[in-house]
Amino acid sequence: MIRHFIAAVLAALSFVAAAAVDVNQASTAELESVKGIGPALSAKIGAARQQGPFKDWADLLDRVSGLGPGNAARLSREGLTVAGTGYAPSALPAPAAKPAPKAASDRSAKAGDKATADQKPARPRKASATE
Repeated sequence: MIRHFIAAVLAALSFVAAAAVDVNQASTAELESVKGIGPALSAKIGAARQQGPFKDWADLLDRVSGLGPGNAARLSREGLTVAGTGYAPSALPAPAAKPAPKAASDRSAKAGDKATADQKPARPRKASATE
């Protein structure tokens, strides 16, 4: 009988811990109840929230330093929501494409050429005591 009671209490506690916490509605203590949010991050969220409520996850990640897509996914799994929605990576704008690196044929491959600005000259090897 007591085992059933303890199991019921533990199940209830785990349900409370997994309850959704909306970043726009939660107090600092409620934010800190989400695994992965400590006092420093909850303070950053509170400061950014003073500018106005977060529209979506992209807005949260843009306005709160230290949060990235990986952290957002983890915090969402722990119960954090923005405007009632969980994190979805496709909701974020795609990062700008980086320019393609120069092809090897564009660089000089001759052995006698001097080092260019993007190449470091070879350092001379130190002689060891056994040589």
